[in-house]
Amino acid sequence: MILVNKQLVSEAEGYELLKKAGVPVPAYRIAHTADEAVSFAEQIGYPVVLKIISPQVVHKSDAGGVQANLRSKGEVQKAYEAIIRGAQEYNNAAVIEGIMVEQMLPKGLEIIIGGREDPTFGKIITVGMGGTLVELLKDVSIRVLPITREDIAAMLAELQGYRLIEGFRNEPARDREALITLIDTIARFFIAHDEIVEFDINPVFLYEKGVSVVDARFYIATGHAGMAVAPARPLPQAIQNIRSIAVIGASPEPSKVGYAILRNLLSYPGVVYPVNPKHQQILGRNVYPTLEAIRDPVDLAVIVLPAKLVPAMLEECGKKGIPLVVIISSGFRESGKTGAQLEEQLKQIAEQYNTRIIGPNCLGLMLPIQGINTTFDPVSPKPGKIAFISQSGAIITTIVDWSLPEEIGFSAIISVGNQTDLSFEDFCLFAGDDPNTRAIIMYVEEIRNGRRFMEIVRQVTDRKPIVAVKSGASRIGQMAAASHTGSLAGSYDVYMAGFWQAGVIPARSIREAFQTAQLLSSEGYPKGIRAIVITNAGGFGVLASDYAERYGIEMVEFPEQILKELDGILPLDWNRRNPIDMVGDASADRFARTFDIMIKNQDLWDICFVIAVPSAISDPIRVSNEVVRFSKSTHKMMVGCMIGGDSMKTPLRILRDAGIPNFPELEDAFRSVGNVCRHLCWKEYHGRQCEMNGRRD
Repeated sequence: MILVNKQLVSEAEGYELLKKAGVPVPAYRIAHTADEAVSFAEQIGYPVVLKIISPQVVHKSDAGGVQANLRSKGEVQKAYEAIIRGAQEYNNAAVIEGIMVEQMLPKGLEIIIGGREDPTFGKIITVGMGGTLVELLKDVSIRVLPITREDIAAMLAELQGYRLIEGFRNEPARDREALITLIDTIARFFIAHDEIVEFDINPVFLYEKGVSVVDARFYIATGHAGMAVAPARPLPQAIQNIRSIAVIGASPEPSKVGYAILRNLLSYPGVVYPVNPKHQQILGRNVYPTLEAIRDPVDLAVIVLPAKLVPAMLEECGKKGIPLVVIISSGFRESGKTGAQLEEQLKQIAEQYNTRIIGPNCLGLMLPIQGINTTFDPVSPKPGKIAFISQSGAIITTIVDWSLPEEIGFSAIISVGNQTDLSFEDFCLFAGDDPNTRAIIMYVEEIRNGRRFMEIVRQVTDRKPIVAVKSGASRIGQMAAASHTGSLAGSYDVYMAGFWQAGVIPARSIREAFQTAQLLSSEGYPKGIRAIVITNAGGFGVLASDYAERYGIEMVEFPEQILKELDGILPLDWNRRNPIDMVGDASADRFARTFDIMIKNQDLWDICFVIAVPSAISDPIRVSNEVVRFSKSTHKMMVGCMIGGDSMKTPLRILRDAGIPNFPELEDAFRSVGNVCRHLCWKEYHGRQCEMNGRRD
């Protein structure tokens, strides 16, 4: 979405807009002389505020354009003259359209309500602690519109200053419901008016009873239309069982991409058709001079040709009825105006023939369970339960290389490229329907249509977890993302809001994303956020408590009955609390007996962290087998933290074979579980404050 030029309307016009929406605003009049200002002040009633109206003076206070708490005729006259004089000194070209004489309201708790048109997600709304410190505090919450009253309540609960609304120390509680109603009214009004593209209402005074706007700034853009949302277009059914692949641009030269792709498909059990008019045989395969020369149906075509040749070849694919085409070629939107025109041709051709496109400018597609690797990555991943959807081909090749020694498998790996046709949300929909996929990871630089993404992905996250890493959090990162993909990215904070609203779990790094996805793909969602920790290392137990608080995990407090049961099997000097420190001489039998008590009392907890370190007494192999037994007996989330070196290799394999995740770094375990717990709170409370220590960043 590209916004047209926007125009600032006067505060008086902004007040009129708010009044039409049913929003309470102060009484005001517009004066053009000092005498008029005095007359209006007496009609409104003292005290009053005078504010300059000038298109050239946006920040009125900086120009001395606001004079407050005026209580007499003389003060109004002096203030009027001071505003005129100050504006001329600030900008001698400023056109003064009048001076607003406004009722001065009693001071309340200052709130800011803002909105703007985001290039990715459309209209968004922000709520925060307002006044002059808003830019310093940056205590705001963001939502993509539309929102409900429950969403608004959650926005307020996320603010660090929310305690001021509830009533903090000697301060009284404020009218929370009136504020929710005000925000709801403004949000609905913003959605209903396409011409309003940005607004800033700061401050809003919140009282013990009632709320009122004190200052408002609106920007409009005439002829502006909102963001359209295209319906979901599922991937062709053929992708579930691809029987034949054509490689268009196959090459006998090892340095060429067409060679690497064909080589990767040599082990594919289906039929491969190399296409190149200059050669008769490549890598022992008969080569077809044209696509038309292939008489049998083709389920998937991979195009590796110069950009200028791709539109004509895509049309041939359409005429042959090929349902899915992967365009590896670069030189499209990411390369400039000419490339963007070529890309638009691809889109039109695909729509004409109902052919779906992956790419262009992408690495390709890997479906390990079907033995398919249409990329030029020399390494193929193992089959598994995670679908990885990435905008960066380099990250895919790195992850695949890393995954092999880590024994991580994939159900699908998809490089989205420029997303001319198929986008992140379409691939999420595919992975959501794929019986081989249990969790989805996305590496995102740009989402083309944020509202469409949210609507479609929300359908998937109700069934399967999606974890996302968004690049471009810094200004330099945003510039790099734009130059890499030709994208116009929205703000990182808006992406985070959009992810949460769509049920996507944000992660701060690729490592964190994979740890969280592996946890969910093996354990699924826990029933709640109540955790217990069982360890033979007291120091790690202390750290576990710290990490639990940091990442919003609720540590269970044991009732006396359970403490007495544990007293019967643990040493006299055990710590008698959660985390359970079984002491350094804990044997595998002590682990087993502790597990048995937790099995019997499993209604008390949802997640268990088992932290085990090597010792002369414990047998790590027996401990790992007891963890497997424990897991099978509870159907709760089991998190292994078996920490050590060579002595832990066999125990780790035992856990891996049983589908139990293990984290060699303790904080990684709590961070990943914390991500899941925050998501659970979001889903469970959806609009109400989650009773957890962690907060959305």
